[in-house]
Amino acid sequence: MKTHTLLMPLDMHLHLRDGVMLENVAPLSAYSFSGGLIMPNLVPPIETLEDVKAYKQRIMAAVPNDYFEPYMTLFYKNYDKRFLASVAQDIMAIKLYPAGITTNSEGGVSSFNVEEMRQTLEAMSVLGIPLCVHGETNGFVMDREAEFMSIYEILAKNFPDLKIIMEHITTKAAVEMLDKYENLYATITVHHLLFTLDDVVGGMMMPHNFCKPIAKRPEDLDALLSVALEAHPKVMFGSDSAPHPRSKKESAGCAAGVFSAPIALQLLCEIFEQYDKLDNLQAFVSDNAQSIYKICPEFKEIILEKRPFVVPDDYGNVVPMYAGRVINWAIQSVE
Repeated sequence: MKTHTLLMPLDMHLHLRDGVMLENVAPLSAYSFSGGLIMPNLVPPIETLEDVKAYKQRIMAAVPNDYFEPYMTLFYKNYDKRFLASVAQDIMAIKLYPAGITTNSEGGVSSFNVEEMRQTLEAMSVLGIPLCVHGETNGFVMDREAEFMSIYEILAKNFPDLKIIMEHITTKAAVEMLDKYENLYATITVHHLLFTLDDVVGGMMMPHNFCKPIAKRPEDLDALLSVALEAHPKVMFGSDSAPHPRSKKESAGCAAGVFSAPIALQLLCEIFEQYDKLDNLQAFVSDNAQSIYKICPEFKEIILEKRPFVVPDDYGNVVPMYAGRVINWAIQSVE
């Protein structure tokens, strides 16, 4: 039976939520990943050192039997340098959300005035704290990421020493931006390597495929594949796994988010094998992130095997992507 081994896989964009949902989904990521960059858009958001420490404790309590390092983030505000210096050892990055653009982002940034942001972003540059960005405007939904490229350019030019991560990129325009500025990096999800908009609303609405940023066009998917499959040194895996209760997904409102954490590595094996690029998967799911974030996760070995695996219909009250479908790879063992 064909197998493939991954060492210290990392999920550098992960939503674990809180409370009962956290207790349900955190063990699923901790089982197969060595660590994850934890998003701070809770209610209320993670904005203080006390928030960071308390949330990390809740995460660790939810995964007591698995080694898993939660790399913590702060919700972006215009913090001063003194505060940032006091939290720098406890966080991996700061996450910026445009106001109201995605789940629990109402307190995000409403104006990208560089001078208003300068104190914070210059302090982050000096302290070596990366800026992670949900890069969308509030324009037409298919154009939101492409429209945000001009904001990335402004940030990259004005703060050349600031490491900026374009989160969950979905467009050819974002891929082209990677090599334009030395300080721009990106995460890519597994679902954006599989879905176009047709997979969301091409036939019947598929609520469990609906996310923000929304899946785009075939040419965008091809551009994402081109850099992910080659493990471009400035890209890394970030699932953006975003669980919602079934009642919030299968409803008129349909919350945005794809829950992929339990099957992400299996699907990545399938994709990389399809294109004869399995040798590059290690860099995409771990090595690049270690280099970009300067981290050294503790050893974890995941052995995957090529055999049919039926994706569960649900995990508690959360429905995963591809629920009930057969995929071609499964996790054989975790050491």
